Amino acid sequence: MSWTAAELEEHGADLQDALWSAKCLANAPHLTRKVHPDYLEAGANIITSASYQGFSRDEGEALLRRGVHVAQEARRAFVEGDTRGRSAPPVLVAASVGSYGAYLGDGSEYSGDYGKSVTKEALNSFHRRRLQVLADAGPDLIAFETIPNKLEAQDGVNAASGDPIAECAAVAESCERVAAVGVNCTAPRLIHGLILSIKKVVTSKPIVVYPSYNAETKEWVVRPLAFVTY
Repeated sequence: MSWTAAELEEHGADLQDALWSAKCLANAPHLTRKVHPDYLEAGANIITSASYQGFSRDEGEALLRRGVHVAQEARRAFVEGDTRGRSAPPVLVAASVGSYGAYLGDGSEYSGDYGKSVTKEALNSFHRRRLQVLADAGPDLIAFETIPNKLEAQDGVNAASGDPIAECAAVAESCERVAAVGVNCTAPRLIHGLILSIKKVVTSKPIVVYPSYNAETKEWVVRPLAFVTY
């Protein structure tokens, strides 16, 4: 599975912006078009759109669609040139969706603290239109990333909000349309224990793990080769 922002930085993109990887969709779409083939050629069979964080409603909807379409174009070009033909594994496009905290831009995507005024109904309303736009663009999957609390892991046991990770995973396990469940933006030393906790309740779906970025040193905790050999 691809992680778009990491490779965008390798291509020289400046992601020090509230919009993060979505900034490239508006200002440098050519970089996004370069990133997807990199992952496909490296063996990834899922590529994600650069739509984790977005814009105002009017411009955001167009860019949400663009993110999916750019990934679809990259898949089409890769498949047409793939010499393996029918023996090649399928390539899927996942539309990336960030949390309500990512929209707020106040760090609450990492704490899970949205305040008492944010209800389940409010979160449903927030996500509904974005999901409709993304679904209409035709991705194979929708990837909900960095969802920090059970309503919408800090110590190796709980989600950032304090909700037990097993309870959060059980919510995903109970949903027939959820294809996989996982952990991201978490210290590597906690990952093994979190996977074991998730495995206790998630028995029918794959478990996904993303790399972690050190916001203080502004670098990945380990280099790409270390992930390959893990």
